[in-house]
Amino acid sequence: MCTFLFTLQSAAQARIGATTAKHLIESYSADVTTPDAAALGDELMTTIAALRRLVRRRLRSAVPGPPLPGAQVELLQVIEKQPGIGIAPAGRALHLAANSVSTLVNQLIDLGMLVRDTAPEDRRAARLWLTDMATQRLATWRHARIDLVASAMAGLPVADRHALAQALPALRALLTALDAGEGR
Repeated sequence: MCTFLFTLQSAAQARIGATTAKHLIESYSADVTTPDAAALGDELMTTIAALRRLVRRRLRSAVPGPPLPGAQVELLQVIEKQPGIGIAPAGRALHLAANSVSTLVNQLIDLGMLVRDTAPEDRRAARLWLTDMATQRLATWRHARIDLVASAMAGLPVADRHALAQALPALRALLTALDAGEGR
């Protein structure tokens, strides 16, 4: 864990300055010593949020074009996996209201990243398709993210890499439990 924090600190210092990085690292470096679900959940979400923010910041300079907010990237990823998906199913996949997805769709159309057409079986329904520019942008973003995270992970001790790999099934189970509990 120390090597991970050192790598995170070095990366953060390069991007946001030493003082801010030190405060950020200190706030995320406390060991979780209790299996208490509330404390563990809080620490997990705080750490994941910091990791996502740092990766997003680092990728801004690696991916050409205007920076896309996370919600736009996530919508592009859903459409990439399900070409021709409609607004309502995309909203369900992202756990967003249809009007929020519509706003994202309009923004991405304006950027030249999406094409919207009508579904032949229901003229009221829209279908969404990535443009070539969006497909290329996602591929560039994905490769840059893989390179960034793989490079940082390569600097971790083998035991930390194994611990991260072993945590993935539990994180997926947590995602499934949260998703199943959303309707309650």
